[in-house]
Amino acid sequence: MQLDDPAVLAEVRAVFDRYEAALMANRTEELDAIFWADPRTVRFGITEILYGHDAIRAFRASVKAYAQRIQRKVHIVAFGRDFAATHLEYERVGTGLIGRETKIMARMPEGWRVVSAHVSLLAGQDPGRAMQDKPA
Repeated sequence: MQLDDPAVLAEVRAVFDRYEAALMANRTEELDAIFWADPRTVRFGITEILYGHDAIRAFRASVKAYAQRIQRKVHIVAFGRDFAATHLEYERVGTGLIGRETKIMARMPEGWRVVSAHVSLLAGQDPGRAMQDKPA
């Protein structure tokens, strides 16, 4: 298996950039088209846990606008010709909140599709971690 084939990285980056542009403009149809239209697709968001393309599509239809964000770091890894992972570290405009987004993509007959995504914001103080750091 070839890692990080430049042609594959370019294809995946193009989908990544298309997704980001559609997200910032809330172009729901384009966002839906980038996700695999299958009940096995998963998206864990900031406030939602979604299983299946229908649930993801219903969530997107309810969003009036997404928080604007600035990309801080993009990291993409391609595994062979048909599988890739994208990672984005971003900052929400106006709040300074730092977010992370991971998308797992697979090449399907209709093109690259997101099969799994996870979005999260960094917690300021994690009570669980504070408890772990206390001396015994």
